[in-house]
Amino acid sequence: MLPATSLLTLCIALIPPASLRAEGLKTWDGKHSIDRIEVTVVYFVPRDRTPLADWKDRVGYYCRRLERFHQREFGGQSTLTMNPLAEPFRSARTTEQLRDGDADFIFFQTLREVDADLEFGKGEHKAFPILLVLSEINWRPLDDFYRVRPKPRTKDSKPGEEFEFEGSYSNCRHFPGAASGGARATYLADRGVGWGLVSGDGWRVPLSGSDCVVYHEGVGHTIGVPHPEPANNTVMSQGQYHGWISESSVDETQKKRLKWSPPETTFDRSHDLFSTFRALPEPAVPKPGQPVALKLDWPANAKLTRVRVRIQTALDGPWIDIPVPAAADRSESIPLGPFDRPTPVSYRVDATIEGDDTVELWGYFQVRSDDRSPPLPSATAFGDRRSESLEAAASDPDREEIDLLALIDVEKDGVAGKWTLTDGVLQSPKEFGARIEIPYQPPEEYRLTVIAEPLDEPNALNLGQRSGDRRFLALLNYTAGKTPSNALENIDGKNVGNVSTSERKVFAKGRPSQILCTVRKDSVAVSIDGREIIQWKGDRSRLSLSDYWKTPHDNALFVGAYDCRYRITRITLQPLSGDGKRLRD
Repeated sequence: MLPATSLLTLCIALIPPASLRAEGLKTWDGKHSIDRIEVTVVYFVPRDRTPLADWKDRVGYYCRRLERFHQREFGGQSTLTMNPLAEPFRSARTTEQLRDGDADFIFFQTLREVDADLEFGKGEHKAFPILLVLSEINWRPLDDFYRVRPKPRTKDSKPGEEFEFEGSYSNCRHFPGAASGGARATYLADRGVGWGLVSGDGWRVPLSGSDCVVYHEGVGHTIGVPHPEPANNTVMSQGQYHGWISESSVDETQKKRLKWSPPETTFDRSHDLFSTFRALPEPAVPKPGQPVALKLDWPANAKLTRVRVRIQTALDGPWIDIPVPAAADRSESIPLGPFDRPTPVSYRVDATIEGDDTVELWGYFQVRSDDRSPPLPSATAFGDRRSESLEAAASDPDREEIDLLALIDVEKDGVAGKWTLTDGVLQSPKEFGARIEIPYQPPEEYRLTVIAEPLDEPNALNLGQRSGDRRFLALLNYTAGKTPSNALENIDGKNVGNVSTSERKVFAKGRPSQILCTVRKDSVAVSIDGREIIQWKGDRSRLSLSDYWKTPHDNALFVGAYDCRYRITRITLQPLSGDGKRLRD
């Protein structure tokens, strides 16, 4: 196996002499040079949406994949540079305004806004400029993590029938290609630039072939390359339905049309880490409770020196590291363990082999009760809904999350039990009624996000909330009976067992979970790892807090734990309406 530096040297050595390619590579119509291509990559967020917390990781992954693919396919005769913007592009339009038409409408509406704002492509071009927009939304409502869209409601609709599967699913593998996606591209010959748009379905969730979609729309069509005839498995044809871009190619006939010259020696993919490495779940469609592993394919004679595996079961949830067995030479299978319920799963693998050649690969599968029954989100957790009310977004489109964890001082804010805060990680004691205040008064409406991991067999985690002048708490995984209980306390003076109570185990020892608690003027909703746990609607005067859980300041939020240590790595709050305030400078 050649190290990365040797591979690059080989590719450069195989470039035909300048005398044989005097014209250089050109766009499909022969008008513009593509010896160098620069792609400005924009993460596009409508003003009523919230950016993904890990958007930079996702965008960066595609950028690196495309650069490496282009280098392999063109051998240095054309170089591709991906330049992602450092911040999300905040649209002046809402999701509804952007969707006010067909898929072509949303394409031109989006690209014209970004093009005008960036003054894209003006001045002298040192490389062929492409504007590639990776959008936070799809053309029509679609939860691209669960791969479902809302079904039209009829008088005969029943609970559990709110959604229907939409996407490309073949031979137990998921590929991009939902009808609600709406990816588009165009080559603007008169300006000498390219425009590309990849909707949420094409890139946010790392399906096999998503990197093909990003190259197809973001590089291929934007330099004028059409679909090849007849169809094949190359990147400008059916590559996205075949596998990752590393398993695809650019059609050789099309490359020659672009003035590419074949090298004297054919590149050997069988010894190339980027071209050979694959990571697929085994079994392809695991059932709840069934052990699942990632089967890894390596180049011949490769020696593994490092591998890291992470998984995610909610698009806005944490990435969880999976312990990897020590391997002297190579690891062909990495166990992920069983999943306790039907769920989508994203995974990412980073590996290094001897010679310091590295590779990263992201993928996706679904844990299903049976092959034909996809997991379904709850109605309130549907990923395509607007993140906030239109009124709140219109009044202040840049309401950022507030890091509440950073406000805590365990010496000043601890109420019961010895809490610790080390390197930004808060840990509760294993005591009955442990609690600590957060020196912050929340606004009228807000969404609280907490990532917590039980270090013992789980018992109750309590999140102290406030609606108007009423305090209450969200009780999660309270294990007084055979099945853990979850509820708002109190409602009409009643604690667990009231109308908000649901019986369900929501935490597992050693597994981080993401809790979203949304407080509105007349409702409270709690979801954990993308599943709705509590949904209550009513007059907030019915809410109250028992004396047992009270803290010194009636206007403050708090966290409590009951006979279980919790490791808490995130507590953030996003205002939805009104203004909160710190209770201590």
